[in-house]
Amino acid sequence: MAFYQYKAVTPGGEVQEGVLEASSTAAAVARVQAMGMIPIRAEEAGAIKATAAAAPRRQLFARKRVRQDDIVIITRELATLLRAGLPLDRAFEILINLAPHARVGELLSKIRNEVRGGSSLSKALDAHKGVFSRFYVNLIRAGEAGGSLPSVLLRLAEYLERSKALRDNVRAALTYPAFLGFFSVMAVVVLLGFVVPRFKPIFAGAGKAVPLMTQVVLFMGDAMRNYGWLLLGLIAFGVYAFMRRLRDPEVRYRMDRRMVTAPIVGDLFAKVEMASFARTLGTLLGNGVTLVSALNIVRETMDNAWLAEAIGSVARELKEGRGLGRPMMETGRFPMLAVHMILVGEETGRLDDMLMQVATTYDNEVDVAIRKALALLQPVIIVAMAGIIAFIIIAILSAMLSVYDIQL
Repeated sequence: MAFYQYKAVTPGGEVQEGVLEASSTAAAVARVQAMGMIPIRAEEAGAIKATAAAAPRRQLFARKRVRQDDIVIITRELATLLRAGLPLDRAFEILINLAPHARVGELLSKIRNEVRGGSSLSKALDAHKGVFSRFYVNLIRAGEAGGSLPSVLLRLAEYLERSKALRDNVRAALTYPAFLGFFSVMAVVVLLGFVVPRFKPIFAGAGKAVPLMTQVVLFMGDAMRNYGWLLLGLIAFGVYAFMRRLRDPEVRYRMDRRMVTAPIVGDLFAKVEMASFARTLGTLLGNGVTLVSALNIVRETMDNAWLAEAIGSVARELKEGRGLGRPMMETGRFPMLAVHMILVGEETGRLDDMLMQVATTYDNEVDVAIRKALALLQPVIIVAMAGIIAFIIIAILSAMLSVYDIQL
């Protein structure tokens, strides 16, 4: 049994905090519900203490914008409050009190004021395009039109949480290889920039030419020591120039095409894009958005310009009554398994459910592929860095042995 700190809303609409003992978070939530309140948050007391201890540092480095992680929390909590029967403006009052930082509170206050002024929720959200995507706003608009805003918010929260979980898994998996690569590069920089130059006077006074590999290492050490700042500048300029080139639509189009057609990694990128496409389209269709409108929304939210162009052509043929699956197959730009599953969904009249299955299938395949790639990447980094360091050490040792032979 552990202690959980909870925040809940009373039947009168007041926010109440407290601590209770429970075996799990779900049990804590159930106890709060048994007390006749609407649970908003329930976290183990130890996690709360750790968060409180980090509060001064968060205030020192205050956030300047609302992140997508904040939107996920807002969506889930708003869905919970509306499903419990609270009016929209009262729900926003509670969310403002629960805001994790000032930027979120300011955003929620603006939305609440617009709603109180007679604006619909979707219109109020659409005024903040930098925070809420067109996909998000259109789902809210569909929920308002169908009178099912709480259910739509709940599905939207689940969609955002799944997307966040996928991003977090990838980041967590990349953490160790990133640290390994960084410290390996730093080890090589230290060897070349500070250790190798100390041997240069010894070799210069030996009266004999050092081996070729030692000359290469000494040259690299001199270059690192004397022109390291220039090398960093060139790398930074190269990255800047590359990012600037990507702003050109034609360059971005060609790059996106290479990403999904490359021999080895192209299949992985195609599956990532397909999973995102299927989940977004399935979520839109499941919440009452028409297929043509949903395709146009999805096309604008896709990161890959080459695939977005194909979706645009599919949308045009859809208006002519050709359906979704056949035009997608004719483009030749989408995984065939996904296209066949979409065709089955059209034939059975359960396209939205089949799209969600496509998303789940490709999410699982992407997760497995990423884990395999990272499992292979770690030993590759270790072997590569070990080879470079071994080359440097052997070059120095061979020159030292040469000097030793002269003295002998």
